[in-house]
Amino acid sequence: MAAWGCVAALGAARGLCWRAARAAAGLQGRPARRCYAVGPAQSPPTFGFLLDIDGVLVRGHRVIPAALKAFRRLVNSQGQLRVPVVFVTNAGNILQHSKAQELSALLGCEVDADQVILSHSPMKLFSEYHEKRMLVSGQGPVMENAQGLGFRNVVTVDELRMAFPLLDMVDLERRLKTTPSPAPLFFKGVLLLGEPVRWETSLQLIMDVLLSNGSPGAGLATPPYPHLPVLASNMDLLWMAEAKMPRFGHGTFLLCLETIYQKVTGKELRYEGLMGKPSILTYQYAEDLIRRQAERRGWAAPIRKLYAVGDNPMSDVYGANLFHQYLQKATHDGAPELGAGGTRQQQPSASQSCISILVCTGVYNPRNPQSTEPVLGGGEPPFHGHRDLCFSPGLMEASHVVNDVNEAVQLVFRKEGWALE
Repeated sequence: MAAWGCVAALGAARGLCWRAARAAAGLQGRPARRCYAVGPAQSPPTFGFLLDIDGVLVRGHRVIPAALKAFRRLVNSQGQLRVPVVFVTNAGNILQHSKAQELSALLGCEVDADQVILSHSPMKLFSEYHEKRMLVSGQGPVMENAQGLGFRNVVTVDELRMAFPLLDMVDLERRLKTTPSPAPLFFKGVLLLGEPVRWETSLQLIMDVLLSNGSPGAGLATPPYPHLPVLASNMDLLWMAEAKMPRFGHGTFLLCLETIYQKVTGKELRYEGLMGKPSILTYQYAEDLIRRQAERRGWAAPIRKLYAVGDNPMSDVYGANLFHQYLQKATHDGAPELGAGGTRQQQPSASQSCISILVCTGVYNPRNPQSTEPVLGGGEPPFHGHRDLCFSPGLMEASHVVNDVNEAVQLVFRKEGWALE
């Protein structure tokens, strides 16, 4: 994959869950702000926000205080959003509506599920695989997530391990004492939704499926190439939680899988679709949600500018700048050719720019001399991006660097001539 590849309010059925989440977060007494209705007497916005979550709005399960200040500016006196907002995260081990409920509780602002983009959300567009049997890797509600994306015939790694127990041999305590005779099972592809818990098991069984052309346990004299289709999401090598140093992300798992496949076969693991920031496909998907959100709210003016706020130069800044570059080329020369999955945009872009804003509350910290991320004016940093992204150091330079998301919102409102309510 080349670099280019790279409502209503919550219903009554969700109401109790949302209130319970707010109570658990200590926000029960705080009035909620509805964020999804059309506000009165406000000129239609021509810009929207793409907000990262981890390191921008929260650290682990704790809200960053600046995020609360930012949302007091983003809503009007009636508690209604003044501009379209979507939350674009590379997390994927949670259900979309659960993430919306979590954000609602933390921010004190009602967030709907269709405002949340998880790393694997664009897989909804790969309909040609939705009826095929797919092996799915990840953790949390992987089956529910896969089915929510449209895949109707999925098998988890744990289910495959139980069906073929002789394949998982690293943990001595899990090795069987008897030899079972499993029924044949045939796969047509692999879904990688996020980092699994037991990496050795997932790495082994994914390799078994790829090397056997979808018939694990059978074995082939010569591994097939091209191999079965692989759809993967979240390329983040690192991400920021409560710990002082960044944690391994799904990009680290992908790096392991790619290296093992290369070492075993002598060939390169290829992706049918690679999504999550900084993939172009994810930003196209986010732009489409911004457009639909504005239409539902009755904002007739097209959304021409997108402001992407994030904490990770490699995923948030690189992705926003890459999409901005794509929009510029599309405006002047027509839409360029995209790599795997990139031709699935449902209609041409109305946006003309995507401006990157880097905050210092997550992965990026210019005051930390041990940081492996670039410091402005410093030397060239190590490349943390995915193998299939052509490294361009300039794309890691944010258009603006601010302390936190509240400063980012103030900056955008000043640029757009909007009042800082």
